[in-house]
Formats: sequence, structure tokens, C-alpha cells
Amino acid sequence: MIKVNNFQEQHAKRLVQSFKFVTGRDLLEPFQSMAQEGLSLGERLFESPFVVVSHSGGSDPKLNYGNQVALDLWQMTWDSFVGTPSRLTAESEFREGRAAMLEQARIKGFIDDYEGIRVSSTGRRFMIKNAVIWAVPAIGSEPDGQAATFSNWNFLE
Repeated sequence: MIKVNNFQEQHAKRLVQSFKFVTGRDLLEPFQSMAQEGLSLGERLFESPFVVVSHSGGSDPKLNYGNQVALDLWQMTWDSFVGTPSRLTAESEFREGRAAMLEQARIKGFIDDYEGIRVSSTGRRFMIKNAVIWAVPAIGSEPDGQAATFSNWNFLE
């Protein structure tokens, strides 16, 4: 088990609260038993068995959170993941479609049926299905960010 830092703990709260606000659903509901094991919200989200990622707002958003499943899927460490331009999670030919989807999610607040091809840091391609993309409110003067969660993916090679 990893010890989460203060940012990860606070950001987990933002992600869980914003997911509930925009979708009406509980991001961690299927994993309530983890709470009974004495894990903090940040630890539960980081160790959940599905992907949770987020990026900052702005014209070229940077990844600012990835749980352990996300880090494993993108084949990155926390330090290499955080700060990476989120557009680099998709190959160049899929970035326009990805940007359109993110704009749709921004306008609607969330979408819950996204499919798309992504690429790991080593070039391993995978298809994600039934992803939920939602808006994450900003803190202070920073622009709103976005987050995604999914548990359905398959490798293409």
C-alpha cells in the first residue's frame, strides 16, 4: 500500500465530490469495504481497481492525478505522469477527436459513454470503453479541470 501525500488526499476529495455533483453517482460505492479497512479516501481512490485520472484546465492541460491502475496502464511513475500534457495520452491522429470529446464533456458537465484509443509511455496502444469524463471545479484562479474513470480497456497489440 502506498502512503498518499496531502495533495493526493485533497484531490481525491475533489474528484469524488465533483463526480457525485455532476453524475449523481458515488465514484467509490462499489468499494465501500475498503473504508472499513481503515483506508483514507485518498488511499481508497489511489488503490481502487479502476482507472481514475485528471488534468488541470487551460489551453494545454497537464495531468495532475493518476491512481495506481492508471499509472500501471500508462506505464509511468507518479513523478513522470504528473505534469505530462494530457494530449500525449493519445496518439497524434486521435487528438482532435479527444479534444472534441473533452469540449463536449466541458459543456455538458460530463459524458458517460466515451470510447477511444490511448497510448502508454512505451507506445503500447489500448482501447478504453464506457469512460466517464467529468468537470472538476477549479480552486482559486486556476481554470476548471477534467477527470476520467473507466474499468473497461483492452490492449490492441
